[in-house]
Amino acid sequence: MSARSEITAQFIQVALEQDKKLEPLSDDLALLDSGLDSLCLAIVVDRLDSVLGVDPFSAAEDSRFPVTVGEFISFYEKCL
Repeated sequence: MSARSEITAQFIQVALEQDKKLEPLSDDLALLDSGLDSLCLAIVVDRLDSVLGVDPFSAAEDSRFPVTVGEFISFYEKCL
């Protein structure tokens, strides 16, 4: 499974588990507008660390937090 597919699957799974209405995912969708709150995004990051074996947020020393879904996916793809 690609990083994009796994990230998308985790967004959907966490939204279902946390009873959140997930907006249609696109690269230009702002994370803040996705329907997931900060707790949901933390759960996604934790699960992706387990599944993909990488946490780009702790690995990156000087990078800015991704703002869009596309930036979030690229952030992970660069670390794989």
